[in-house]
Amino acid sequence: MHLTFLGAAGMVTGSSYLLEVGQKKFLVDCGMFQGSKAITALNRRPFLYNPADIEAVFLTHAHIDHSGLLPRLCNSGFKGTIYATKATAELSSIMLPDSGHIQEFEAELANRKGQRAGRKPIEPLYTVDEAYTCLQQFSPMAYDTAIKISDEVTLTFREAGHILGSSMVEIVAAENGETTKILFSGDLGQPDQPIIRNPAVIEQADYLILESTYGDRIHDPSDPIEKLAQYINETIEQGGNVIIPSFAVGRTQTLLYNLYTLFKEGLIPKIPVIIDSPLAISATEIFLKNSQEYDREAYDLLYKDQEHPLQFPQLTVAKTAEESKAINNLDHPAIIISASGMADAGRILHHLKHNLWRPESTVLFVGYQAQGSLGRRLLEGIKKVRIMGEEITVKARIANLEGFSAHADKDQLTTWLSNFTSKPANIFIVHGEQEMSEPFAALIADKFNIPTYIPKYGDSVTLTGRSWQIEPSAIIEFEPAVQQLREVLDEMEKEFGQYRSKMEDLVLINGNKLQDVLKRIDKIRKFIKKTLSDLWA
Repeated sequence: MHLTFLGAAGMVTGSSYLLEVGQKKFLVDCGMFQGSKAITALNRRPFLYNPADIEAVFLTHAHIDHSGLLPRLCNSGFKGTIYATKATAELSSIMLPDSGHIQEFEAELANRKGQRAGRKPIEPLYTVDEAYTCLQQFSPMAYDTAIKISDEVTLTFREAGHILGSSMVEIVAAENGETTKILFSGDLGQPDQPIIRNPAVIEQADYLILESTYGDRIHDPSDPIEKLAQYINETIEQGGNVIIPSFAVGRTQTLLYNLYTLFKEGLIPKIPVIIDSPLAISATEIFLKNSQEYDREAYDLLYKDQEHPLQFPQLTVAKTAEESKAINNLDHPAIIISASGMADAGRILHHLKHNLWRPESTVLFVGYQAQGSLGRRLLEGIKKVRIMGEEITVKARIANLEGFSAHADKDQLTTWLSNFTSKPANIFIVHGEQEMSEPFAALIADKFNIPTYIPKYGDSVTLTGRSWQIEPSAIIEFEPAVQQLREVLDEMEKEFGQYRSKMEDLVLINGNKLQDVLKRIDKIRKFIKKTLSDLWA
């Protein structure tokens, strides 16, 4: 059998894996690429297979970086079944049409600008109607229930503990008289998250396709709820707003649970909490209807104590555009939770526009920020940003609460791996940027003595029993122009290593040179920033 890595390879978005067993082809996930323009350009590339040839799709969970290209796949000829858990199917029923709306809006905006520049119009990646049509191909499944998809393939979903309905995909494949178990981790969650159950314990698989989003990082061990309270109280004292760019599904509901706890224990003042994201509002309604998915603590709170942690007096929602705009006219502090989680699109941009320039406000990130996203640039300390055509000076406090991440960190991933009583023949490290996946692969090899491989986009592997052989990708990962730029930048990085050594030697010999060196470095940085600003204008 063959496994081809068509996304989340060397990056954290675009999750998609093509599994060929005998003459049949299956997909695990069909996610959208998110981040920089070079990465998002992959969304418009032709599929590297004929969608009509795909027998079925196995969807790990509803997040757009795992599900977002499904409408395009269906519209391109895929007629098979999309298997997912019940909660994933329900969340997809709101997330995919919402994504279709974004695609239509962005295409319309690009065409307005393009028309003035004399460019040809572009079509949206897919439409709202195409997203709704795609939903008809979903087939909900229960956890821990094996279903025979074909003579060769049996599918079972296992709890992944990431968001409501998230799953690991366990495939038992029979080929040439051999049976092989392949486990796709999807996104593994942190244990002991509010509401969500812990990831299932897995003891055996022949091959493991494992995420590494935080493969070389340990989440802040301090109590994230205490830090959340601290940020809120300090911001309220200054008279500012707490702006939280939050993923609509998962993170928003976790925040609501923790805010409910803080209000209940009197640890923060009873100020308004506003959800300004129609998608997050709809997702919260689905959470309310799926209490069978809750962990024991949340379930008992709901049914024994007759309290619901996702509903409390301070909570209001902004459904209409008018209600959203009115938030920025408030004359008192508020906690504003809005999408998107990486601050790249949606209503959050309006709140950033009205608060980034205010030193009394706090912008609080509670999830992963991909390379190239506005969220990542703010966390990296950018001083000016352009939002909706206006340059904004960043004076607000920018903070990050990694403890709220829905992804397991390095230690939690290795603890989960330690449950394997029978070692996999190989672990393929995916869904992570290079600085995370490479140290994580080395850690696994050292701690567990299990072979690892970090696939690149388009790499394929032939699996024969517990033997495997890589066929390196011949695909150019990005557009040729971007590839050429990368080569130049890579060469510059090598040269910088030499310059750095010379500068350090200079200052070591003569410390009086330090200020002169720093001034010249600052000039170079300003020149690069101005060059980029001029080119983007």
